[in-house]
Amino acid sequence: MTEEVALAFSVSRNQAYLLVETSCALVARLPNTLAALEKGDIDLYKASKVSQLTREVSDEVAALVDAFMTKRLADRDPTAIRKSVDHAVQKFDPDGYRDRAEQKRALRHVSLDHEDETMSKLSGYLPAEVASSVYASLSRAAKARRKADKSRTLDQHRADIFAERLLAEDGHGTPRAHIHVYVDLLTLTGAREDPATLAGYGPIPGWLTREIAVDPGSTWSRLITDPATGQLLEAGPDTYRPPASLARLIKARDRECTHPGCHRPAEFSEIDHTTTWARHGHTDHHNCHAACKIHNMLKEEPGWHAEPTGNGGMTITTPTGHTYTATPEPLHDPRPQPEDEDTPPF
Repeated sequence: MTEEVALAFSVSRNQAYLLVETSCALVARLPNTLAALEKGDIDLYKASKVSQLTREVSDEVAALVDAFMTKRLADRDPTAIRKSVDHAVQKFDPDGYRDRAEQKRALRHVSLDHEDETMSKLSGYLPAEVASSVYASLSRAAKARRKADKSRTLDQHRADIFAERLLAEDGHGTPRAHIHVYVDLLTLTGAREDPATLAGYGPIPGWLTREIAVDPGSTWSRLITDPATGQLLEAGPDTYRPPASLARLIKARDRECTHPGCHRPAEFSEIDHTTTWARHGHTDHHNCHAACKIHNMLKEEPGWHAEPTGNGGMTITTPTGHTYTATPEPLHDPRPQPEDEDTPPF
């Protein structure tokens, strides 16, 4: 259902999950919160703060929390509501809260969210005392550095130190990034200013591409494209496991998971068949694609069907019969050739 809602509303699977979860919780377990929503005392985002923090408690505890929050919703901001719900859950279910806290601490992870104008957000889901210690350490180092360098703000120093510490893999080495950037030759030389593509992020300006390119630690690979389509040219033999050359081509062509609405970088995804090998799907660039683990497995679920459309594209059919088609963006704008000329690809 989450995947269906995500496709129907063109939102991420996480946003779709939140919509479904909040709706079900309000109707089934949180009548007072639903009433506050219907009266306009709160909006859906504030209501989700109640549903999220009660998602793992029993119906009995959820009812107690819902009643406790009846007069604590109107005219309050989302953070205040969240803190009140957290207090109520600990009050009515202390043992369960302790068990869930132990489980949550085992789910610590790091996530990457891309934003606009060349920026992204890298965040860690950590135990509260660890996250607080990390931030305090960054702040101390930033304050010390700012005494000698007033050209950057405290926030800028804090962010720069954060990046330096993470990119120095042994904690002491020279920071070195490993990213994939796709750019045409004319933009790379500065002859024009078409956007390049940063894998997993999207378009980046030519000036940033050239800054990355001139870094002494940058490495280069040549990609040969068809000028008429902007797509990479064919490669790959008839074997089950995609060879390294085919895998490199597919990752370069797709750049991210090919499931509609998913933007996980291809470098962190799986290379697999759209039409499965067991159903006589070929191992070539027409039928192989990049997919994150979740969506690679989804096409094998009952009612889901995937069909290749060529050039890495595929059409997804959902259990309700709706279809969605996604095709990788070309690496450059197609350049139509005159019919009477036989111009070779470059």
